[in-house]
Amino acid sequence: MVMGAMAAQTVGAAARLGIVDLIGGGERTADELAAECAAQPQAMGRLLRALTGLGLLVEGASGGFAVTPVGDLLRGDAPRSLRSFARSFTDPAMLRAWERLDDSVRTGETSFDAVFGKDFFGYLAEHPELSAEFNAAMSEATRETAELVPAAFDFGSYATVADIGGGDGTLLAAILTAHPELYGIVFDTAEGLAQAGTKLARAGLDGRSSLVTGDFFAAAPEGADLYLLKSVIHDWNDEQCVGILRHCRRAIPDGGRLLIVEPVLPPAVNPSVAGVCLSDLNMLVNVGGRERTRDDFERLCHDAGFEVRTVTPLPKPNRFSVIEAAPV
Repeated sequence: MVMGAMAAQTVGAAARLGIVDLIGGGERTADELAAECAAQPQAMGRLLRALTGLGLLVEGASGGFAVTPVGDLLRGDAPRSLRSFARSFTDPAMLRAWERLDDSVRTGETSFDAVFGKDFFGYLAEHPELSAEFNAAMSEATRETAELVPAAFDFGSYATVADIGGGDGTLLAAILTAHPELYGIVFDTAEGLAQAGTKLARAGLDGRSSLVTGDFFAAAPEGADLYLLKSVIHDWNDEQCVGILRHCRRAIPDGGRLLIVEPVLPPAVNPSVAGVCLSDLNMLVNVGGRERTRDDFERLCHDAGFEVRTVTPLPKPNRFSVIEAAPV
């Protein structure tokens, strides 16, 4: 566990150097890869051996290295690529605040602001390349969930779905593709929406969707009867979450529904939710939010004028649930 940070940086270095893309479907030696990366050959060999030890590569008898199925996830054009996720989550912008986890535990305050002099999303707004990488990482992290959500709720009973904080539209594209009767809205900041138009157009959905730039702390867009929040609530403290939900309540018609797609912590944790617990600490040090139990979600919804009706876990190993809430 203690050496986990070293393993993460090994994977991050491979992603930044493009090792898996350079190897492709064959074998490459350390000398060949070093030449293409402008790297020192012996150091490249040491990196390749570490990647082999982690199960991302395999070393052949002739000294060449090939990519394993797990390693293929670092290939940029792989169907389930996690290359941007690896780059983003091993970037100093994500990790520096973790060095002060003990301070955050003592104070309950976010360390990112103290380290960088501004909040996480404000920092992204000032660094467009990092913001684009983070958006791509969120798209990669959403892909599996997006494949499961369209079958987890009766979307066919609604006309227009608004994805609040919907980023590049990965989730909305999956829902609209599975439910051709629906119209969709992606609502986010300008930085969040930067790649959404391209994503929806490639899916052939630009005629059935629209992009709305805004701030969910100020308002939610009108005109939908189904409002969707995925991986938004966990970014913020309770007061901020109630504010976001109240804006949705003002916009939603009485017969509409709110869907919150988040992990739901059990009342007593166990090793099966270790990843969610680490995400919880990431929320603490970087953005000031938290992961929550069903009781927590019910309390937030109640305070915002909603009643939780159902909580539907997505098929394992996915860790998300679809929380359905009705306006009251």
